[in-house]
Amino acid sequence: MKLEVVAASALKQKPQDETKLGFGNLFTDHMFTMQYEEGKGWFDAKIRPFENFSMSPASSVLHYSQTIFEGLKAYHTDKGINLFRPWDNFTRMNVSAKRMCMPEIDEEFVLKCLDELLEIEKDWVPKAPGTSLYIRPTMMAIDPFLGVSAGKQYLFYIILSPVGAYYESGLSPIDIYVEDEYVRAVDGGTGFAKAGGNYAASLLAGEIAHKKGFAQVLWLDGKEKKYVEEVGSMNIFFKIRGELITAPLAGTILPGITRDSVITLARDVFGVNVREAKIAISDVYEENASGGLEEVFGTGTAAVISPVGGMTWENKDIVVADGRMGELTHKLYDTLTGMQYGTVKDDFGWIKTL
Repeated sequence: MKLEVVAASALKQKPQDETKLGFGNLFTDHMFTMQYEEGKGWFDAKIRPFENFSMSPASSVLHYSQTIFEGLKAYHTDKGINLFRPWDNFTRMNVSAKRMCMPEIDEEFVLKCLDELLEIEKDWVPKAPGTSLYIRPTMMAIDPFLGVSAGKQYLFYIILSPVGAYYESGLSPIDIYVEDEYVRAVDGGTGFAKAGGNYAASLLAGEIAHKKGFAQVLWLDGKEKKYVEEVGSMNIFFKIRGELITAPLAGTILPGITRDSVITLARDVFGVNVREAKIAISDVYEENASGGLEEVFGTGTAAVISPVGGMTWENKDIVVADGRMGELTHKLYDTLTGMQYGTVKDDFGWIKTL
């Protein structure tokens, strides 16, 4: 398949103040699209002007949510544009595609198309500290058909959005609400896939938590509502008595790329024992009471590392590490962001520079 490039006839004015970018509300001049038909495969790969799609009101994605996506970032450095493990995003997208009964993409081809798109839009990568260009690959079923079945026609696209620093006022611990009524995922479900429906199902609990003054929801398992799984759209880690513990990849949580990177850095660089195991929320509270809970943090593309300073479960509040960010949390954040922005050496082959 060849890549066609159609240049925009007019270019947008780029942001003048990169300290006020926000997130996901501004988009570059071009996007990448390609289409799929059963029996034909993927075709019509094109970099084209960013514009609205025309879809049938009967498009199956609008009725049955057969859609998946990914999220990654491009970072401005003195040596070029850095991408952090982009190949892993497309590998994970194919894992999601299999679970959602959608066609897989050619990971190598799509990554080359992303490179070309970024070359065209390189001036959109913001340069202010902490800013980046957010990359959103998406696939959705577009059959004009109301029957409940897997689609036979799909649209894959990539859009780009310059985004501001996640921590505009500095890296500060957040308070999280432990959700014990609603659940995010169950065994045998789609919890490990980056499917749109998973996020829609999480919105109500998130709204409830925000109204109570919490930044994020901490999800428990769907069967016993006992074991910690994820926090918001991030994986979560607990440092207990010198050991780092996180939920195992057992089909109900997202296999986070930042999660995997943190595990590697903690073990190989900082010499911390990491255990992927179930941990009950009651045990977390008991460890905090006895002084064993040392640090808690979430990991994900948007925030990289998000320190947790307090938790509330069943109307019981706890403060983690006196509400301060832990030493390991800070080291992991500095190392990962340093790699992404080119100020820390990458010894793991995670960075791709364009």
